[in-house]
Formats: sequence, C-alpha cells, structure tokens
Amino acid sequence: MKHGEADVLIVGAGVAGLAAAHALMQHGKEVIVLEARERVGGRLLRHAIAPDCWIDLGGQWLGPTQERAYALAQRLQLTLFPTYTEGESLVYFGGQARRYAGTIPKLGILPLLDFGSAIAKLDKMAHQVPLDAPWKAPLAACWDSMTFASWIEQSLRTRVGRWGLKLFSEAVFAAEPFEFSLLHALFYIHSGGGVERLSNTRGGAQQDRFAEGAQSLALRLAEPLGARVQLNQPVRQIRQHRESVSATTQSGAIYTARAVIVAVPPTLAGRIEYDPPLPPARDQLTQRLPNGSVIKCFAVYDRPFWRDYGLNGFVTSDLEPLHLVFDNSPPDGSCGILLGFMEGASARRMSAAGFEARRAATLQCLTRYFGERAAQPELYIDHDWSAETWSRGCYGAHFPPGAWTQFGHALRQPIGRIFWAGTETATRWMGYINGAIESGERAAQEVIEIL
Repeated sequence: MKHGEADVLIVGAGVAGLAAAHALMQHGKEVIVLEARERVGGRLLRHAIAPDCWIDLGGQWLGPTQERAYALAQRLQLTLFPTYTEGESLVYFGGQARRYAGTIPKLGILPLLDFGSAIAKLDKMAHQVPLDAPWKAPLAACWDSMTFASWIEQSLRTRVGRWGLKLFSEAVFAAEPFEFSLLHALFYIHSGGGVERLSNTRGGAQQDRFAEGAQSLALRLAEPLGARVQLNQPVRQIRQHRESVSATTQSGAIYTARAVIVAVPPTLAGRIEYDPPLPPARDQLTQRLPNGSVIKCFAVYDRPFWRDYGLNGFVTSDLEPLHLVFDNSPPDGSCGILLGFMEGASARRMSAAGFEARRAATLQCLTRYFGERAAQPELYIDHDWSAETWSRGCYGAHFPPGAWTQFGHALRQPIGRIFWAGTETATRWMGYINGAIESGERAAQEVIEIL
C-alpha cells in the first residue's frame, strides 16, 4: 500500500529527527517523519502532576556550551529556569550523612586528592581524542582495549576515590564502568567539555530546566510540520532502489523518497531490515552499542521541606539503589519534588523487582537522607526507560572495548541513500539534547548535498 512520497523520509520524531526535518524544509525539501510511538519527543517525555506543573520522565537539563539547544529553545520561545542549588548538599557514604557547601564533599583530604588527580588525568587524556574520529587518538588501541573500570582500579588508591568515579559512570553513562571502554569514556568527557562540566549542576550539564518540560522542545518543533509527522508508524524495512528509497511500516504502508535519515538509537536502527543488507561494519556496530539502564523516581510533597533545613536536595550516595538525588520542584516552589536516579546495575535489579519494590526502596533512601518527613509523599511516580519498547534504555548508547577502533568509522558514514542521525552520532555533547540537534542538522546537510 503506497502511502506517501517526499524528498526525504525521516525515521524517528525525537529531537534529532525533528531538527533534521526543519533544516531540510528550510532548504525547500519536502519531508515525512515516521514515528513508532503515539507521540513525538523520543527520549524526552513530560508528565503533568498538576495544572501547568510538569516533571520530566526523560531528559530534562541544559548546561553551558550547549549553544544549539539554548538557541533552539530561545527561537521556540521556551522558558528555562535554573535547577535549585541554594543551601547545602548531602553526601551519604558508609552509613553516614555529611552536609557540605559548594561542590566538594567532606570525605577526607587524601580521597579528595586522589579523586582530583584522577579527574585531571582524564581531562588531559580526553583532549587527545579527536571528536570526529576517536579511533585516531594516539593511544586509541590501548585505551579501547581496556574498560573504564580497569583504569579506575589502576589509577586510584582510595576506596572513596574509586566510588566517586563509579558514581560518575552511573550518573553520566547510566552504566557500570566495566561496561564501556576507557576510549569511550575519554571521548565522552571531551565531547561534554570535561568531567566537572558533565557532573556539575551550576555551571554544568544539570544547570537549567524547561518550565514546561523538555518534551516541549519536540512538541514545538513538531507543530509546523503538521501531518508530515506520521505517528504509530514503526519502520520495519528500508529498501534502496536505483534512484529512490522506500520505507515499509508495521502496518504495511510504504513511503518513498530520494533519501532517508534514520534518527533512532543504534540498537533500534539495527532492528530494521535493510535491502540490500547493510555493510558488515555498520551491522556489527549496531550489535555492539547497548543503551544504558536508568529509572527516574519522583516523590512529590506539598512543599520542598528540605529547604527549611538549609538543604538544596542534592545527594550523592552509596546506599542502594538511589545513588543520586536532585530537587526537581517547580520554579515557584508550589510543591516539593525529589528526583532520584537508579542507574546501571541498580536499575536492572529494580526493573525486575517491580513498581512497589521501587517505591519502597526509593522512600527508604529518601528517609535516610532527609528524615521521616520524606517517607510520606503525596505521590510517587517512576519511569523505567529499559522497558520502553522504542528506546530500550537511556541515556544513550555506550561503546564496549573494541567498538570505537574496529567499527566507529561506520557510525555516521552514509550508505547509499541512507543517512544516520541521533545523539549517539554527535561529536559535541553526545548523549544530550544538544548532541541530538547537532546530529539532525548534520544529517540534513549531508542529504542536501547529494540532492
């Protein structure tokens, strides 16, 4: 059943696909966007807990140097506000909670020196990794043959220092440090501007939030596209012809165009059938790029009571399964919201445990951090991204040992009339909203050049 024709088909209505669609339309190209879900936004998903009060079940933050994302938010007239950071933070380690001001927790001078030295080494090595070709780094073969965990064990002497980098791994990659290569860690650090920029709130990647939820970015992008965005249309096959390409959806609808941009995570792109088959390097690449594991957990209270104690709601912890907590309250403080993250191995265990077990574990952790008042929220919500059929994990894909050096060259390389987008294909801020925008605009430019 022939269903639609355009200059370019775009698979995926996340930020990358929608950014590509806008760039192509600005150059006079007609597009059709095919989205598997019943909504746009991909890994951005908002949820209203009250009128005009949103929480982000998916990606939510912007930070300094993410110029493309800030510029797009401004163009779409979206309001941003800073993550709450007034007051002291908490670090919970070894069964004891400690308060601290600023960004450095009170965990002893030797562990802090150990951790600080490791960060300096990582930043220095990361600058040697070319963002457009990590496999060309001077020590790429060595760095890609070992895991990030191996480097941590070799380079840090203290238990606290090692825990700090394990927490960094979970918070940034939603994966354990033994799951990806040192080369991937270094590329990612360079891509995001350094360990501290990736980790920090004020001045870092968690600095600003969208007043109407980050999904509002995708919703605003989709508005002028209208019926060009086709929802509930999972693409099952992409077939290349001599001078055209066609995409067949799960319903049997066939869309034709002169080129196609695949703007979905690599693990999902690998599940599409291609005719003729993709070259071995590209197919092998998608077999090696799993997504991270993360569950976002929200406890909603009538007010942000922790602020009365001089706390800003930020917690880092070794207590299972909630290792990271933020104040996620609305800008007017009309209610109090604590956001906790289960990531990596903890997320996988709690995904299998079920909703009630996650609720109980979350509230137990929050009670340890903030006292008995935290045990009785008005509402508890969580979202398991590994269970999302059309994401299969977040925040993005990670590269195990050998993936960058053996198959990285196939990540962005077009194959005939097939082009690749998605935040995993970005050079700057890979894994973030800014990276998604970059990838969509880059893929659109590649298509424009061949058309």
